[in-house]
Amino acid sequence: MPVQEDNKQDFGSEHWPEEIRYISEDKTLVIRFDSGETFTFAAEFLRVESPSAEVQGHGPGQKQIVPGRRHVGIMAIEPVGNYAVRIKFDDLHDTGIYSWQYLHKLGHEQDDLWQAYLDHLAARGLSRDP
Repeated sequence: MPVQEDNKQDFGSEHWPEEIRYISEDKTLVIRFDSGETFTFAAEFLRVESPSAEVQGHGPGQKQIVPGRRHVGIMAIEPVGNYAVRIKFDDLHDTGIYSWQYLHKLGHEQDDLWQAYLDHLAARGLSRDP
């Protein structure tokens, strides 16, 4: 999905996606930014790191661990203005608004966030499997 570049500075994002592509057979979302960086995200990672209040909570320290999403896929990716996308997952979660800034940040922190997620699952005796 090509992304319109009009008014990119109006939305506080330093980096703007030039291409967003979902590869359904791999359940991965590939985002190429204007900085030349390309990030590949597993749908599961995006689901468990959703910026929604359901996952992040309403304040610091309230983040929820979302187990059992190993096989989650993406049903739809919808633009939200010129600054974000809403991702609709096949587990029916669709309340997260993924800003360009948040997606770029996730790309840079993906390895650490993923390891922290796995560690939290293990500490609570939870699984990635449904």
